Amino acid sequence: MNECGQGSSENATKCGTQVIDIQCYLVLNSTSQKIFIAVLCIGVGTLCILENTVILCMIWTSSHLKRKPSYIFLMSLALADLLASMVFSYSFVDFHVFHGVGTHAAFLFKLGGVTASFTASLGSLLLMAFDRYVSIHKPSTYKAKVTRKRALLALAGMWLIIMFIAYLPLMGWNCCQLETSCSELFPLISNNYLSSWIILVVVLLTLIIYSYAHILWKAHKHAVYMKQHNMQSVRGQARLRLDIMLAKTLALVLLVLVICWSPVLILMMHSLLFSLDKSIKTMFAFCSTLCLVNSMVNPMIYAWRSRELHCKLIKGFQSIKRLLSFTGTDLDLEGAQKNSGFDTVGEETVCDTEIS
Repeated sequence: MNECGQGSSENATKCGTQVIDIQCYLVLNSTSQKIFIAVLCIGVGTLCILENTVILCMIWTSSHLKRKPSYIFLMSLALADLLASMVFSYSFVDFHVFHGVGTHAAFLFKLGGVTASFTASLGSLLLMAFDRYVSIHKPSTYKAKVTRKRALLALAGMWLIIMFIAYLPLMGWNCCQLETSCSELFPLISNNYLSSWIILVVVLLTLIIYSYAHILWKAHKHAVYMKQHNMQSVRGQARLRLDIMLAKTLALVLLVLVICWSPVLILMMHSLLFSLDKSIKTMFAFCSTLCLVNSMVNPMIYAWRSRELHCKLIKGFQSIKRLLSFTGTDLDLEGAQKNSGFDTVGEETVCDTEIS
């Protein structure tokens, strides 16, 4: 395998034609590695598409939920993860398994889609963290500050900025047109652009972690206060249970973010400082799939732990069962309702709860 040169002379040779020289970026040589990557991307990607499609449909078909800023941010997260799963799965398998790349513009367009979707996912997580931060830090003024209009404007601005940044390489910020050093991890990508994107992602992750850590601290502080003052009222106990649930959810959020994004960012930073051998490039290829796993796990953390969406999902399953029963399928709906622990009154109560 040829070495990936980083000097301007090597770049000029590689950029002399419209066909990209990808030999130094093809790190999956064994058939078993290619099969594993293909199965992983297709399997996780398909599950991710189904999860986020269900979330988008549930929120969009509910006139009550889609007016709430919390669920507007959740829709943005689901949309970003849906796009990430489709674009990343196709591009990653096409590049590493089938060695498809195309022209410079085609490759940078697909890479821009991957960059935009994953960055928008982090941007949506940041807006969700800010939403929860304001609701905990300023509960009395939350509804006045975080309105539907402001939520939509924030999302529109976030998506426009991220799309612009993601497609900068296609617009000219690449190592071929600028004749700068090329990344050893991504064809045509300038190390200057890669370092700038890493800084952006680190800033986003830092703000997300800070916001959730503050919320976690507030929840812990409130729980300690409740125990110290022996507040045993029904409302106090309910609030304590919500604080504990919130703490568990946020701890899971931080754990998933660190596990899924740390390996990729560390290897990217390493590529900017040191020359990479084949083993590290192979490790990066496998670690990149963790970002896809993050998009798959996000719905489980944010959506399925929402009692409103969980209630709506249960109602959807019950509607399907009723439809099947009308076509002759012998299903005991009453037994299913009892086993699920949801009844009509319980569903109305559960569906009045915000995202934890």
